[in-house]
Amino acid sequence: MARPRRADARRNYELVLAAAREVFDELGVTAPLDEIARRAGVGNATMYRHFPTRREMVIAVYAEEVTALGELGRTLLDAPSPADALFTWLRAFITHVSTKGQLPLSIPDDEAGQRSALYHEWHETMHTAAADLLHRAQHAGAIKNDLDVADLLAAANGIGHAAADAPQIERLLTILRDGLTR
Repeated sequence: MARPRRADARRNYELVLAAAREVFDELGVTAPLDEIARRAGVGNATMYRHFPTRREMVIAVYAEEVTALGELGRTLLDAPSPADALFTWLRAFITHVSTKGQLPLSIPDDEAGQRSALYHEWHETMHTAAADLLHRAQHAGAIKNDLDVADLLAAANGIGHAAADAPQIERLLTILRDGLTR
């Protein structure tokens, strides 16, 4: 069993992860790793102790993003309006696709199949969140019953890839909502 990290090691891990998220958002996934260490306020050795490769850093950043979307979905299951909850989550998902889409694509494939396993896990997290929110909204009579979660995610994914900016995301999400609500 692995020992828990010391407080300073946990803090450094979180600093590097936060800096990586920020740098990847600003400069892209190929940004210099030295810039991540600099922004985290740690030395390169400390950064590499936590993330020996760029691949591991990208996986950690993206996994954190997916976890947050899954948690948002679970939280929204208690929202008063099932339709509003669904479209709040879809907005976050679409923003995620439009801003984080290059992260998982940059993860090199591996012979052990870890990338495929991660993709499957991440897909399941997104699918579960969307399905739970969709079924709740359908059960409440707010969303058409013939809508399939795979089609909903495909439409949202398309918006995330096609929209030029946040205002266009909002316009396209409104069109989607108008077409799906009763």
